[in-house]
Amino acid sequence: MPPLDFLRAAREELTQYTTVELRHVTVTAARCGPHGRFETTLGTGETIESRKLLIATGVRDKLPEIDGMRALYGRSVFHCPYCDGWEVRDAPLAVYGRGERGYGLSLELTAWSHDILLCTDGPSDIDAHKIARLNRNGIVIREDRVQRVEGTDGVLERIVFKAGPPVERRALFFTTGQHQQSQLAIGLGCEVSEKGTVRTGKYETTHLPGLFVAGDASRAVQWVVVAAAEGAEAAFAINTDLIKENLR
Repeated sequence: MPPLDFLRAAREELTQYTTVELRHVTVTAARCGPHGRFETTLGTGETIESRKLLIATGVRDKLPEIDGMRALYGRSVFHCPYCDGWEVRDAPLAVYGRGERGYGLSLELTAWSHDILLCTDGPSDIDAHKIARLNRNGIVIREDRVQRVEGTDGVLERIVFKAGPPVERRALFFTTGQHQQSQLAIGLGCEVSEKGTVRTGKYETTHLPGLFVAGDASRAVQWVVVAAAEGAEAAFAINTDLIKENLR
């Protein structure tokens, strides 16, 4: 199912619940006010007060600033092999990254292909011991600067370097990090991991009682089914807390 159709179907299901109000509006700020209640400011200027707040705004990939990359993004340029590796299995693949991230992703991709090129776009920042391990697993490292990527109809065909011959590849996986799509959680003091996701505890709790962060914004495993499960866990915890608070 296309993502937008999935989202539309999910929102339609909410209409049967009379206690749920769906509003298409921008949230500009959120703060924890007196007595631990949250004050959320909308783009309309309105402020909504609540006892609990769940943030599920996701993350945004840091796409490498390489000519041609954006046109292929989501078609043959990816960040997650578990999401898109099967479709390009046994094909010649490239990894864009350096250091621990480039090293780790290159080894991970051997589950889908044995023809892997690690493009570090400059010094690899990988020590000799790990380079030897990459070589033992048939992974080629190229440190030449990348000039552009070329493809047709969204399908990667080759990587062109500023020096040396181009290399034909069918898909490219990059590991250049992510950042929060919204600054709400950070503004509320949440701690962000080195991967750009919010650190959460059991049932997607945070350092602030009543504040929850679920979905891609809080985890490294970024699948729809995982995000939905985390949202359900957070909803369970929120409802349980509210029941307890309402008891006399």
